[in-house]
Amino acid sequence: MPSLSRSQLVVYAAIAVALLLIGARWIRGASERGSDPGGVAFASEGATSGSGAGGIEVSGGEDAVVHVAGAVRDPGVYRLPAGARVTDAVERAGGPAAGASLDAINLAARLADGQQVVVPSKAASAASASASVAATDGPISLGSATLEQLDTIEGIGPVTAQDILDYRDEHGGLSSIEELDEVSGIGPATMDALRERLQP
Repeated sequence: MPSLSRSQLVVYAAIAVALLLIGARWIRGASERGSDPGGVAFASEGATSGSGAGGIEVSGGEDAVVHVAGAVRDPGVYRLPAGARVTDAVERAGGPAAGASLDAINLAARLADGQQVVVPSKAASAASASASVAATDGPISLGSATLEQLDTIEGIGPVTAQDILDYRDEHGGLSSIEELDEVSGIGPATMDALRERLQP
């Protein structure tokens, strides 16, 4: 076998080093994508026309299709990346409309596939508060109960009421009262009170 010249050895060594660097960069990129599924990178792809908001690309997970309704400029059904928040859905729908009551919803809650995000108007929030005061003895809807309504249930204070609302937002709603057993601070006696006052 003929011996390699010095220049050939230098070329082969350079190729080997380049291949090692490319492989190391690929492995490092793959490990970063796997270890940081919640990383957020802004991208302009998928933004609706007229909204002016960039899409949010999150590595890992599947997209969530959500229905944004109520006091927004462009209500409709939108696809957002996994890990997106309620505030991202509101922005994708053109942002809040005039008179929107953003304080009535949890903008920081993560979106779930199939979730409906309803942004109430200030007038609707005031009417809802009046109705809840007038109908404190009737059953409360689990899907639309407000913090004030939950606070009227025996054994539920404002902190636990907020925990229930956060749990509902994080899980894209509640299908049964039994799910509230997962919320911290709710014991058997409180569950009995919830069953009496809430309806699915």
